[in-house]
Amino acid sequence: MGTRVLGGDGPLSSLVKHRKLILTLCRRDILTRYQGSLLGLLWAVVTPLMMLVVYTFVFSVVFNAKWGGVENRYEFALILFSGLLAFNIFSDVVTRAPSLIVAYASYVTKVVFPVQILPLVITLSAMFNFCVGCLVWLAGYCVLIGVPSVHLLWLPVLLLPYLLFVTGVAWFVSSIGVFIRDLGQLVGVVVTALLFMTPIFYPLSAIPPIYHKYMYLNPITFIVESLRAVMISGRMPDMGGMAIFTGFALLVYVAGFLWFQRTRKGFNDVL
Repeated sequence: MGTRVLGGDGPLSSLVKHRKLILTLCRRDILTRYQGSLLGLLWAVVTPLMMLVVYTFVFSVVFNAKWGGVENRYEFALILFSGLLAFNIFSDVVTRAPSLIVAYASYVTKVVFPVQILPLVITLSAMFNFCVGCLVWLAGYCVLIGVPSVHLLWLPVLLLPYLLFVTGVAWFVSSIGVFIRDLGQLVGVVVTALLFMTPIFYPLSAIPPIYHKYMYLNPITFIVESLRAVMISGRMPDMGGMAIFTGFALLVYVAGFLWFQRTRKGFNDVL
């Protein structure tokens, strides 16, 4: 029996047409992640706080890392947290993507289902964790530093193309993961490497200028630097860089969708 999935949708029309189903699956995904745990949804707050404490202790106390003259460890923690918030969206989605279609195998092979929306679901789920983390960051900033700059309102503008980019990558990785089951192991190594190749635990200024252009070959670098500009420094993002990144994100989004639609015809043969 062939795979019966809804086709004919485009990369944007899939989001609009199936928005109710996407939101339903997203809600279920979030609740399932914390279902049965003692703290429930509070883990969405506790987890980033615990990681923040660990990273801050290791880098500011053990390694005595400095951030461009910032001596206050609490301010260091907020700078570190803002970078982690951005990176964790990519990390959450891409590490789940290789096994995503396999996890929903019954949807793919037995029912009429728009399987192309699954990467959108996990992207929105990661966005939920980002929003919770942002509220934690905002509370900490207001208590330790004061009212953040009005430039914080640029945050949704920065996040939109970033989410398109992450979803495009998820379409690529999730479709390949159907055919190469150990892809998840490779993705885990790559994500860990990107964590340290992105200026999260250190400022970009700590890298010799000659290497800056290579750091920006990592697309997450631009987003991390831009988020810090509006969240920490109170500056507008680089609009020229924003235009370039938006164009790149749209390209990845559309290419990832087209790749997924082409390869999904073979899903039923290996599931």
